[in-house]
Amino acid sequence: MDSLSLLTPAKINLRLEIIGKRADGYHDIQTIFQKISLYDEITFTLSPCNDITVTVDDASVPSGKNNIVYKAARLFMQDQNLSAGVTIDIKKKIPAGAGLGGGSSNAAATLTGLNKLFNCGLKQDYLFRLSQPLGADVPFFLSGYGTARASGTGEILTPVSLETKLWFLVIFPGFSISTAWAYNSYSNNILTKRKKNTIYISSIKNTDDIVPLLLNDFERVVIPRYPVIETTKNELIKAGAVGSLLSGSGSSVFGIFSSKKESANAPDKLPYQANHKAFIVHS
Repeated sequence: MDSLSLLTPAKINLRLEIIGKRADGYHDIQTIFQKISLYDEITFTLSPCNDITVTVDDASVPSGKNNIVYKAARLFMQDQNLSAGVTIDIKKKIPAGAGLGGGSSNAAATLTGLNKLFNCGLKQDYLFRLSQPLGADVPFFLSGYGTARASGTGEILTPVSLETKLWFLVIFPGFSISTAWAYNSYSNNILTKRKKNTIYISSIKNTDDIVPLLLNDFERVVIPRYPVIETTKNELIKAGAVGSLLSGSGSSVFGIFSSKKESANAPDKLPYQANHKAFIVHS
């Protein structure tokens, strides 16, 4: 095999609670991840040059050594003592810095893709351990779960049974939010004052099961600084969403709809915003 292409999905968080700050600087969380049908595409090609080359078709995302895909590829190649070259081309559809996990998904796909390309035969547990330095969301994207409850920093995963297809309208407001800023702001101002209200769930039958889950601790620091987030949430509700929430640390906001038709009709009901991007997706 000389070349391999993979689709890498985005995610949203149906719930996200920040439990506490750890001694290592990371945060313990409780979250419910949901993969959605918004994808980047990554192509891995063997190269005669003894090097890793990463290109991206989106100027807002760094190519080369500053891309998390390069870091994942280097980590894998060093771990497996591989000296061969590889070219990695990324076609972006998932906005960067949007709380949709695009970078983490790309990194997970890189470990999976290189494992296949070089026929290393590494098991999932091994890739999980290898992915630890790359980011808290990477294990979820390495897993085969479409929906999962996560704890720890996000690496402790428990599958959630999703018994219906869910439809979402995801709005990217045209700007990114730093995850590091969001965590620091929350830790400095809110974390010691919060009341824990963790919900454990093993199955989701329909949208009625999701609405009581919807909570994102990051909204408490993100909305005061970026009030358009709350405006967008309210507009999605007016457009027919049964619930709306910030995803991750933002900046994307999603609305949950009762059917494909409802989600498809919703964009026409939203006020026009030149810098906004709308994605109609499903679970």
